[in-house]
Formats: sequence, structure tokens, C-alpha cells
Amino acid sequence: MHGRPRKALKQEDEAASAAKTEKLRSVQAQFLANHHNHMLLLLPSTFFSLSLSLSLDLFKNCANLVGCRYSKEALDLSAKLLEVNPECYTAWNYRKLAVQHFLSNSDSDPHSIFDDELKLVENALRKNFKSYGAWHHRKWVLNKGHSSIDNEMRLLNGFQKMDPRNFHAWNYRRFVAELMKRSDEDELKYTEEVIATNFSNYSAWHNRSVLLSNLLKRKAEGYFPKEKVLEEEFEHVHNAIFTDPDDQSGWFYHLWLIEQTVKIDAPLLVSSWPSHGSNITLIGDNDLRGCGLSLLNGTLSNPGTLPIILYFNQAVEGINSSTVAIKSELLKEELIWKPLSMNNSNTAQFWVVYLNLGNFELQPSKTYSVEINIGHSKGIISSNGNHFDDPSQISCKVFVQTASSEPTEGQGGKRTTWKDTNFQKIDHFQESDSILPADQNHHIPTTSNWCTEEIGEEITKVRDLLFEYDCKIGKLTLARLLSALDSLSFQYDGRKSNTEEVLQLYTDLMKLDPTHYLYYKDEHSLISLKRITSTRDSLLPYCHYYKDATETITGYVCLRLRNLSLSRMGSIENLLWVQMLDLSHNELQSVEGLEAMQLLSCLNLSHNKFGSFTALEPVRLLKSLKVLNISYNELGSHSIDTTRYLCSSPVSHAEEFAWDRFEILTDSINATKFWEAFLIFGSLTLTELNITGNAVADENFRSFLVKVLPTLKWLDDEELS
Repeated sequence: MHGRPRKALKQEDEAASAAKTEKLRSVQAQFLANHHNHMLLLLPSTFFSLSLSLSLDLFKNCANLVGCRYSKEALDLSAKLLEVNPECYTAWNYRKLAVQHFLSNSDSDPHSIFDDELKLVENALRKNFKSYGAWHHRKWVLNKGHSSIDNEMRLLNGFQKMDPRNFHAWNYRRFVAELMKRSDEDELKYTEEVIATNFSNYSAWHNRSVLLSNLLKRKAEGYFPKEKVLEEEFEHVHNAIFTDPDDQSGWFYHLWLIEQTVKIDAPLLVSSWPSHGSNITLIGDNDLRGCGLSLLNGTLSNPGTLPIILYFNQAVEGINSSTVAIKSELLKEELIWKPLSMNNSNTAQFWVVYLNLGNFELQPSKTYSVEINIGHSKGIISSNGNHFDDPSQISCKVFVQTASSEPTEGQGGKRTTWKDTNFQKIDHFQESDSILPADQNHHIPTTSNWCTEEIGEEITKVRDLLFEYDCKIGKLTLARLLSALDSLSFQYDGRKSNTEEVLQLYTDLMKLDPTHYLYYKDEHSLISLKRITSTRDSLLPYCHYYKDATETITGYVCLRLRNLSLSRMGSIENLLWVQMLDLSHNELQSVEGLEAMQLLSCLNLSHNKFGSFTALEPVRLLKSLKVLNISYNELGSHSIDTTRYLCSSPVSHAEEFAWDRFEILTDSINATKFWEAFLIFGSLTLTELNITGNAVADENFRSFLVKVLPTLKWLDDEELS
């Protein structure tokens, strides 16, 4: 437990453990056998996964059907079992049903019934202070309102003296404090007392952050302005981290203070496509079919629609025609904004709407204006309940030009290839190419001098500490502080960036602390991408024109971020303009955030570490995607999909599955294990797909793909008949 190495049990300890196990099995067997003929018994793990109300309903129904009885013998047996093993959820749920049964009798004494339950829970907690079931049962009893809560704080104080860091007790303390209507100020004083006794108490520091968040949010007396409170808290936590730099409890609280110092509560629009002042050129044939789009001389693969993308600094809801007004001759029908979310939520950081150009008769050589007003009407709210209060306007022009060439690759022409010989570096950007948020006019509020000064002072203190005492958590904190300082200088106020030092710190940490290598690697990747995409000059070396097989430069500009050892994607707000993206030869395991890049038509993810189709979930939202290369990954190599725990929202929880279509498409082939692939590819209109070099890529899977993707013309570099 908590990193302590296990020691081999002595012979007498093994005998005692075996006797204890045998006793537990005996009592549990008696309990289950006693009710085998009276109710439906579910395994404890099953009860844990079900909601409490559902499991209670199941027991109630069974009790009503077979006339279940709650005898004293049965109750005593369940109590005996729980005092031996408090983790038996079935027994706790049985007792809840028993309590409800007894309360239904008119002559019952609720106080006596619930007091018995509280005594049982207390005995169970003395056996296992960290029993989820016991703490949940005690909450359930108190929520019924028949028990006195006067004794709860005394009980908690006793338990917390035994183990001051137990987070179950701290969670329960917050619950009891709310019932008792104890003030946040009083509870904050208690955390101060506990921390003064032993500052190596992560749970106490965490409780302090919860309480202070409440006090700061409602601007309680003595806790406003925020700056004064945070200064005092920084001084408070310094006592802990400078006394024992290797103890992480205070450092984690210090991180929370950094976040409070730099965070902006209200949602902000940080990026959009089109950007303000941009000029978009639609290129079509004489009949104006097969349009393209000029952005860095790029082409739009989906000719019928023109996407408008809004990227906020945090998840928001309320994006609709009332809160975002669009004026243009191109607008002929009501627009429906869609959240680009992996969990079917109405709250998202990225939002998109499509102007339908297919039914509009575009005039050659004519310029159309598009004006987008965001937030001039109230209604945009963050997931934290903060309102968007920074109205913005985006204006751009759309010019229609007659096409003079054949369709390029990725648009129904020849096969797309990703060899170096097919790319030519771009010498410079045009002044009219507005590709970064820095080029746009979104109103980012000026950071107060206090924030910058406070972060600067903390950097100095941590540097001084590291000069005398080298510790991993100190290096990590310095990296976070330097990154925070860079984030405060939004529009390059002349201050030198700390990017190189931050990257070196994460490189050092990967060597010093291999246990957390993947975390440091992800942070290193995010900082690297921020460095690459932050300015035009830094981005230029990675931008290339794409040349087709005839050595003709096509309309595509490809952003080549290959072979950079990236393990995580970031800085998506700077990449909304990208239509052709090469992320090959990296170490990516997921592409979370890529769903915002709605202009993407060609994507190369080959030679990465994708272990399942779940990791590719954002790809299914890329409406314009035509070319996808996922060759030489690890798809099909793992029997267990570990990506479900890496990604924020597994595919299986995010989408209704079209079983009817799946069964029709897979009727003649054995494809039952391909349902996740169906969820990814079923909504796409790919013309090219490469899956070579994956364990899943056999003939059976290829046959499945051909059926799921009727638009497919090239599969694994072979043209389909």
C-alpha cells in the first residue's frame, strides 16, 4: 500500500490469514444460502456497477414475488458478515431493504432501527476504515432524517486521529458539515489545525482547496479580493514544501494555487475558422461544382459545405442562432450548431456549423461577405456556470473563382502518397494568410500585473530551493510555473519565452522519474506543439506544398509534424486551418482534440502506437476527411482495449450502435469483433484508406471495410475495381 514493498508472510501469519479466510467463507455461505430461495442474489461486483435505486428495486420485486422475510436470525447473520467483511455490498443492500420493510409497520420505532444500523456501521468501520460500502450505508441512514448527527463529529474526530489522511473520512466530514450547517470558515480552521500537526496530509490540503473554492466563489467576508487570499495561502504552503521538499502533499496544493492565480473564470473565444479578416476563394469548374477553398492556397475537399468553427478556452453550451448570429448572402436556410463532443453532450469546447453551398447558385468572380456575431445575446454558459461576456465579431469574404485544372489527389483523382519527394517547403506566408489566433482579433483580457508578479516570485523561490535541494516534484513545479508565466503573456509582450527550459525540465524528469515517464512525455509533447504552432516563423518549416505524381504543385498545403516523438496532440486552436496533416512516425496513442479540425481532408497517422479503434474516435467527426493512413500501428494486437482508460469518453459509451446496418453489412463475413471499427468508419466517406501493418488487417477485415465504406477507391495502396 502507498508504495511500500510487500513482505513475505511468516508461517504463523499465513495460518491466521487462512483461518480468517475460512471463517469469512463460512459466514458468507450461510448468508447467501439463507436467502437463496427468497431473492435474486447478485455478485457484489455487479451491485457496485448498478445504481443503488436499481439494485433496491430488484430486491424489492423479488421480495414481493416470493414473500421474503427479514427474520432476526437473517439480520444477525448479515451483521456478522459485515463485521467480518464490510465490503459485501449485497449484505448492505439487504439491510437497506430490511430497514424499509420494518419502517412499513405502523408500530415500528424509526429511531431504534436506524440507531442499530449506525452501530453496525461503526463496528464495520473499526474493522475496515476504508470500506466504501460502510461509509455509503452511514450516509444513507443519516439522509433518512431519523438520526441525531450530534455524535458524528465526535466519531469522525476519533477515526481521523487513527488515520488523519483517510479520504473516506474527509469526504464524510464534508457531508456531515453540510448537514450540521457548519460554516466553511470553521472547517477551514480545522484543516489548518490538522496541517499544523502534520503537513504531510494530502486529504487535509485537498479539503482546504474545496473550502477555499467555495469561499472565493461567493466572495465571503475576509476572502476578497482573491489576490490577498492567494498570497496568504502561498506563504502557508511554503512552510510545508520548504521543510520537506520530497513530501508531495504541499506541492499538490501549491499546484492548485498556481491554477487559481492564472485561471480565467469566464469562457473566452480563443480561435475560429474562418479567422477575422480572412479572404476565402472558392474554386470550381464552369458549372461551379467541385468547389475548393484557398487558404494558404489550399483546397476544400467537401465542395457542398463551408464550415464555421468556434474554439473556446473551456466547454460551453448555448451556441445557437440566437447567441451566434450569421449574416451573409450565402445563408439561405436556418443553421444548426453542433457541439464537437465525444460523449454526445450539449456542452463542448468546439462548435461547428455548415453553410450549405450546394443549393446556392454562386456567381463567378463575385465576392460574398460573411459576418459572425458571437455573444451579443446572452445564453453562452460554461460548464462551471460562468457566462460568456466578451462579444466578438468575425468578418470574412468569400470569392468565387472558376477552376482551371483537374481535381487533385484526395478529391477523386490519383492516389495520395506521403513520400518526401511529394512535398516542397513553403518559403514564406502571404500577408493575407491569417492562420493563428495571434493574427485574429479575439478579445483576450489583459492579465493583471499581480498575476505575473506572483508567478514570478514563485519561480524565484522554487529556483532557490532547487539550488540547495534537488527534488523531482520541485522540477515539475518549476516547469508548470514557467509554462504559466508564458501563458500570461498572451500576445507576445516582448518577454522571452521559457519554452526551451520547460522542455529540458521534462526531459530531465523522464530520466529521473521513469515511473511517471508517460506523463512527462505527454507534457513535453504539448509544449513542443505549442512552440511549433505559436508563431508564423516557428510554423513555416513544417508547412509544405503537396506535389502530385506529375510533379505539379496542387492546391494542398500539408502540415508535416512527423518524426517528432509526439505522444499527445495539443495546440489544436492553432491548427483549425489545416486540411492535410502528417503525424506519422510519432508515439501517439490517441488523437483527442482532432475533432475540432473540420477542414481536414487528408490525415496520415501511420507508424504510431494506436492500439485500438477506440483511440481513433475523434476521426469519426471529421466530416471532410477523404484520405486516412493508419498503417503500421498496433490495431488488433491487444486483446484488452486499454485505450478505454486513456481516453475521456470510450466509443462504446458515446454512440448509439446501428445494429441493423451492422448485421446487414457483415451478414456474409465473420465480423462480430469489428463493431468498434464500424463506429469509426461507418460515418465517414473515405476514398483512400491504408491499414497495412496492423494485426487486424487480414482479408476478412478488408472485406468488411469495403462494405462499410462504399465510397472507397483505394485500399492499402491498391485500386478497388
